[in-house]
Amino acid sequence: MIGILGGMGTQAGLDFCNKLAILNRGKIDQEYPLFILYNKSNIPGRPESIGVQTGNISNKKINKLSKKKYSLVLQSLLKGCKLLQKNKCKFIVIPCNTAHYWYDDLKRRINIPIINMPREVFRVTKKTCKKNSKIGLLATEGTLKTGVYNKIFDKNFNLLNPTQQLQKKCVNQAIKLVKMGKVKDAEIKIRPAIKYLLKMKCKKIILGCTELPIAIFAFKSFKNIKSSKIFLDPNLILANSAMKKNH
Repeated sequence: MIGILGGMGTQAGLDFCNKLAILNRGKIDQEYPLFILYNKSNIPGRPESIGVQTGNISNKKINKLSKKKYSLVLQSLLKGCKLLQKNKCKFIVIPCNTAHYWYDDLKRRINIPIINMPREVFRVTKKTCKKNSKIGLLATEGTLKTGVYNKIFDKNFNLLNPTQQLQKKCVNQAIKLVKMGKVKDAEIKIRPAIKYLLKMKCKKIILGCTELPIAIFAFKSFKNIKSSKIFLDPNLILANSAMKKNH
């Protein structure tokens, strides 16, 4: 049985479940995969918990606040993972890219495997792109700041991000709009950031926030999602990895 720690955001967790079900489509109910989705939507905001606004606060106080915020998210993620572990799940997936900043600490405290989403995306990229290729990354500022993808990709690829202006006006806003359920508006909002990365001659674009595939693919068929030549959808890749590990 697959354990899914969702709620980051809720739409992203449901998107993962939908892709998992489609990839494992059965002819009868009993042929579909067994999974538990824990929609733990009360986990503190991940991007907001990475770093603090400095202002006039001393470095000592900044470090203390940062550690406290990190710990609050870790403890909440840990409770979710332990519930899935207690319910006899074979392994855990977390359909949230930014949450993988806490991956190493979670892995040390949980007795069942946790599939690493960015690492699975890296494996797919290695199969489809030449070494040192330009790869675009659209993600939350938290994911970019902590280097969740850079730590894995930088030795083999040249990761490119949108400009700071495009990040704030397009990427951040598109993510926010999906969380609000305004998917059509999100799809329009993200376009300039995608155009910029294509102009920079990126071979692939990682949709490194699980809200972004919803914005881009919401009104397209699943066939179009799977056959996309430019986009790498971490939720779809994670669903494929979970499917293989579950057999």
